[in-house]
Amino acid sequence: MTDHQLSGSLMADSATISTSPAAKDLGFIPIPKRLWYNPDKPIRFGLGLNVAFGYATGLLLISPLGDLVRRRQLLLCLTVLSTSLTIGLAVTSNLIAFETLSFLVGMVSVAPQILLPLAADLAPPERRASAMSVVLSGLLFGILVARVLAGVIAEFTTWRVVYYMAIGTQSVVLLGMYLMLPDYPAKNDDLTYWDILWTMAKFAVTEPLLIQGSLINLASSACFSNFWVTLTFLLGGPPYNYSTYAAVHFVHMPLLTHLNSRLVIGLFGLVGMFGVAMGPFVGILIDKLIPWYASLISIVCLLCFQSVQTAAGGVNIAAVIIATLGLDVFRQMLQVSLSTAVFEYESSLLQICTHGDTRFRISVAARSRLNAIMILSVRCLA
Repeated sequence: MTDHQLSGSLMADSATISTSPAAKDLGFIPIPKRLWYNPDKPIRFGLGLNVAFGYATGLLLISPLGDLVRRRQLLLCLTVLSTSLTIGLAVTSNLIAFETLSFLVGMVSVAPQILLPLAADLAPPERRASAMSVVLSGLLFGILVARVLAGVIAEFTTWRVVYYMAIGTQSVVLLGMYLMLPDYPAKNDDLTYWDILWTMAKFAVTEPLLIQGSLINLASSACFSNFWVTLTFLLGGPPYNYSTYAAVHFVHMPLLTHLNSRLVIGLFGLVGMFGVAMGPFVGILIDKLIPWYASLISIVCLLCFQSVQTAAGGVNIAAVIIATLGLDVFRQMLQVSLSTAVFEYESSLLQICTHGDTRFRISVAARSRLNAIMILSVRCLA
């Protein structure tokens, strides 16, 4: 299969839309048209689903290992695997192999979600939110810069060069981790991998603070995602009529858009950069507050900036810029404050049934599992 055929197949996979008759779940809940079953053109488990489900699988099955093994070794192994699999993506001309490798790359690309609890463990309590916000800002900057660079590269050369760049970048990251990442002892030596998964499921339904934080995260992420998805249509229509053939910065989900640096919509990537750059300063503020108060302030501010967008977003571009800045900053503040609140939560001692009297503090020994649950509550929107 040639590069052109592979590229066309990938685009067809991600854009598959069914045209079968309308159907309903349970006889009364409408099924979205794009998910209708069409026997002549069944929906395939394509590239987009491969990456998304691969990442979710990694969050569920790999990131909790941070509570079981030494994280320096785990992070180095995951980075080696990710780099090696990316080499396959860069050279393969087989669609099935490309989709399989995409799933595996998504699965092992959970290093940031292991680094976040590690930062919380290494930082003193009075600077924990600052440390977590730096890690989160680095993750978001990486997403933004990667999209911009990938768009530029794909605009002027073959898509394979994007993966060559990724291989080089991951190699540099691997070297940096080897030279700078501190070792940290393993936790929960008395638990098995299956105990880790079982307690993770148990926390998701028995820990009130975790459940509350996950629900807030889910609702906030839904509003934030809706803003960035509809922003393209707002700027592409009256009164702005900007071309939508551009890259729009979107922090939590990918938008299938292209880059053209000459177009005005592309400038919103700079607005997104500013919002991400404010992350460390937001962390300092959270460290000076009770985390739940910081969450409350974030929610109120998000509501205010969303009101600005709703009231004046279709009238003046200044309102859109102000809303973009505010939503970026306070959405990040909310996520860090919620994670800080959950990580610092002094739960009652929980007993692991399979280990008799084995007990532990959830706040110290289960941060990787708690973080995985928090992120999964957001990724279920992706």
